[in-house]
Amino acid sequence: MLWTVRRLDPGTLQQHIDPMFRAAWALTGSREDAEDLVQDTFAKVLSRPRLIRGDERGYLMQALRNTFYTSVRTTSRRPQTTAMPEGSEPADPRAPTPQLAAEVNEILGAVSELPEDFRLAIVAVDILGLSYGEAAKALDVPEATITTRLYRARQRIAKQFSDSSAESREGSGAGGVIPNG
Repeated sequence: MLWTVRRLDPGTLQQHIDPMFRAAWALTGSREDAEDLVQDTFAKVLSRPRLIRGDERGYLMQALRNTFYTSVRTTSRRPQTTAMPEGSEPADPRAPTPQLAAEVNEILGAVSELPEDFRLAIVAVDILGLSYGEAAKALDVPEATITTRLYRARQRIAKQFSDSSAESREGSGAGGVIPNG
């Protein structure tokens, strides 16, 4: 068998577009994916100068197949997404439940009733997430003062909630004398 050596260039590839496209469509099952596959294959083949011994079409088909398998392997490694069922909305993880929103509103209300020094310490550390040192710098006080103010502010809020829960238990009859019906 006599082998011919040919150089692949864009002009040479032009005559192979249709058979390559049909083969790619058969591999992918989609016209759009076939177009992408042929384009990727030609881009890889043309990226380096190549000398082909023998049948150009056979070489290109092998390159097409290899490119297809590479894309299939790459796709299989990526996370798969699925469509949401119709009529369903994704839950917003940041959206509070009504009960949580009420609790947060109660807590922030209690914080707003604190004296300013305590309130600023709670806001800086517990709400903004600053460290004690960062809060001390921001409020221009020693770090030990932040620690003391936080302790006292948290104690006041805890006492306020323990008093309000005790009142609600007494008002509902829990813990008291059960009336005869």
